Amino acid sequence: MNDSTTFLKVKDHSVSGEEFQLIENKTYGFLETSPQPKVKQLSEYYKTEDYISHTDSKRNLFEKAYHFVRTISLKKKLSLINSFQPLEKNLLDVGCGTGDFLRVAQQNHWSVSGIEPNEQARQLANQKTNNSVFNTEHLAKFKNHSFDVITLWHVLEHLPNLEEQVSTLKSLLKEKGTLIIAVPNHKSYDAEHYKNFWAAYDVPRHLWHFNQDSISNLFANQNMNVVKTIPMKYDAYYVSLLSEKYKNGFMNPLKAFLIGLRSNINAKRSGEYSSLIYIIKNS
Repeated sequence: MNDSTTFLKVKDHSVSGEEFQLIENKTYGFLETSPQPKVKQLSEYYKTEDYISHTDSKRNLFEKAYHFVRTISLKKKLSLINSFQPLEKNLLDVGCGTGDFLRVAQQNHWSVSGIEPNEQARQLANQKTNNSVFNTEHLAKFKNHSFDVITLWHVLEHLPNLEEQVSTLKSLLKEKGTLIIAVPNHKSYDAEHYKNFWAAYDVPRHLWHFNQDSISNLFANQNMNVVKTIPMKYDAYYVSLLSEKYKNGFMNPLKAFLIGLRSNINAKRSGEYSSLIYIIKNS
């Protein structure tokens, strides 16, 4: 890491209570969590019942809000991948969680494969997808240029060895294929409002923290271009809901709604939504 400066200090609010620094990477422009846990230690930071993408539970307001948004977003995700109209419809979803997106795609005539490192989530996903989901090591077993569409829905920020991962994704994508990356945006209003309490920092599970320029820089290094960005407007609301809990000790739905609303209103002008979907293609 060359010529770097500390951007913010953030606590792990979910599991360990440890404090981490966000270090600005001058090469690409994203923030790096520091110190980063070793790869073998990362799984320890996911061992909580509150890590919602690994379960199908609906125990509280936040989880119910998450699943409500997910139901809506699944339809939008399907519509998005269908819009590319590939002939063979081969889909890879990296970090597929409990497999709901893959199930919907499979039901709509996509040939699906998924990667999910968490064993519990992978078992649930395989029950939904006729055993189409594999552990991380299986990524190396796919043939180059196998997929028309590769998706990472809030996953890229979790992946160690970032440049190597991006290179792998490029190699698995067909020449005219489409890579879809959804990540939080630390330039959004809700991020700037909540600062070190912003839930989407989620250290140390989130190893990298992106903005629009850094995504463009990262993929340009692999001769890939961002051809379109799409806002994820609901993220501002449930990220604010969890941020309220971290900041004040309880979820305040009204306050979270107002912050989320303001974030989306500001983003209409600035384009800096709480989370963004990037449509990326080979140059």
